[in-house]
Amino acid sequence: MSEKERRPSEAGSGAGSGGAPGSGEDIDPRFEEQMRELLAEDAYAIRPSPAPYPAVRRRGVVERRRQVAAAGAVLVTLAALPVGAYAVGVGGRSETASPRPSASAPPSPLPESSAPVSAPATEPARPATEGQLLDGITWAQAAEGLKKCIAYNETFRSAGERSLGKAADYRIILAMNSTGDSNSPGDGMHIVAVTKHASIRLICTVKDGTGTGANTSVGNTAPDDGGPVFVDMNSGMLYQQSVIDRGHWKLPFDWGIIGTVDPSVTKVTVSYGDATGETVLDHGWFVAHGTLDRQVTRAPHIKGYDAAGKLVYDSDQDKYYEKTLP
Repeated sequence: MSEKERRPSEAGSGAGSGGAPGSGEDIDPRFEEQMRELLAEDAYAIRPSPAPYPAVRRRGVVERRRQVAAAGAVLVTLAALPVGAYAVGVGGRSETASPRPSASAPPSPLPESSAPVSAPATEPARPATEGQLLDGITWAQAAEGLKKCIAYNETFRSAGERSLGKAADYRIILAMNSTGDSNSPGDGMHIVAVTKHASIRLICTVKDGTGTGANTSVGNTAPDDGGPVFVDMNSGMLYQQSVIDRGHWKLPFDWGIIGTVDPSVTKVTVSYGDATGETVLDHGWFVAHGTLDRQVTRAPHIKGYDAAGKLVYDSDQDKYYEKTLP
C-alpha cells in the first residue's frame, strides 16, 4: 500500500477512538467534565496538617536558656576584670580605658616606664645669686628680655649665620639697666647670658619692651698666652657710655663687667673710679657691678687670687686689656 493510501486510514482510526487526552482539539467534552468533577472533589478533601506547636515551643525555650547562659558567662568574665577595663571598637579602632583606682585602696606607685615625662625646659637657668639681677629687674623680666633678644636676632639673621638657639640653652649671669646716650638713645635693660657649655656669650639690649640688639661671641675668645682671668672684650658696653658723649655722661651711672676665670681662681676684685664693686664667680665667669657718681677715664681695675690668697692676675699687667677708656 502506498504512503498516500495509508494516511487517511490512520487519521480515521484516531478520530474514532473518542480523542486522546493529549490531542487538544479532539478531547471528548464528557471526559473533560468528569475530570473537572474529580479534581473538585479532591480539593475539598485536602486539609493542611496542623503546625507542630509543642516542638516549636520546646526549641524556643532551649534557645532562650542557651542565650541566658551565654550572657551569664560574659557577666562572670567582666566581673573578673578591673572596673573600667573595657574595650570598645569604634570604626575599626580599639579604645581601652584605664582602670579606676579603688577609693579604699591607696594609689600604687607608677613604674619608671610609666612615670610622667616633664615638659621640655623653656626658661633659661638662673644666675648663681639673686644679686646679679640689678636695679629691681625681676627674674621674669630678665628671662623674657632674653627671649626677645633671641627673637630679634632670628628676625635679622642672614642665611648661613649661626642661630642663637633658644632661651633654655642659656644661663643668665647679669641683668642691669642700660643708660642711653646720643649714640644709642633711650634707656633700657642689658641682659648677659651664656650657653651652658660656654660656647656662646650674649649681651642683649631691650628698650621699650623690644629686643633692639644682640652682641655675641662664640667659642673661647681668651688668647692662648693669656692669664687665669680674661676680661670679655665686649663688656665695655656695660661699663662706659658712648665716646660721643665724652664729658657728658649721665650720672649716677650703673656699670657692670664680665669675664672668664680658670678653676684655680677663687676670688676676683674689681675697682672702678673711687669704689670697689661687688663680684661673684658663676660657673667659670666673674660678674662685677657697681655705681659711678662721676665720670672717669680709666677702665675698671681687675685682680684675681687663688685659694691661698695669692695674686695670680692683675689687669694692669695684661697686655690684652684696654686700661683707659677711648
